[in-house]
Amino acid sequence: MTTTDNTVYNGMPASNLGEQGWECPWSGPNGGQCVETKQLADGRIALRQSTDPAGPALIYTPQEMAAFVAGVKRGLADHLMAG
Repeated sequence: MTTTDNTVYNGMPASNLGEQGWECPWSGPNGGQCVETKQLADGRIALRQSTDPAGPALIYTPQEMAAFVAGVKRGLADHLMAG
């Protein structure tokens, strides 16, 4: 599916981004509950929940994703796993 920058927005239905190109880089033994990613034509990255492929897509710039991954590697998200 081809979209323009004006039609891709944070929280849009992931199904509007088409079904091709979604990847599941963080899959594991979690019962099929994965985060799926898709590289968009303008370089941004879309994320969706694999169990709700028509649900909302979160849209991030490459810089935002790099900052998130760097923070996770530094342990800044460890508190999310407490319990």
